[in-house]
Amino acid sequence: MQKKLTISLNELVYDELCRVVGRGNISKFIEELIKPKLKANDLDAAYSEMAADRVREADALAWANGVVGDSADEKR
Repeated sequence: MQKKLTISLNELVYDELCRVVGRGNISKFIEELIKPKLKANDLDAAYSEMAADRVREADALAWANGVVGDSADEKR
């Protein structure tokens, strides 16, 4: 579903945008620029959700401590 959004741009910016992407393609152009930025927020939410999982975090900490112990035994 599409939603309508009204934004204000400097006239020179708008004219250049029309010249580069065409008047009928501005919405698609802006959407393609913004989408990756919004996906970054999804990743942040996923990391927060993982951090809230106490069992998973305990397992990860045990694994990390085990790896540190293994590397301490290595000869340099």
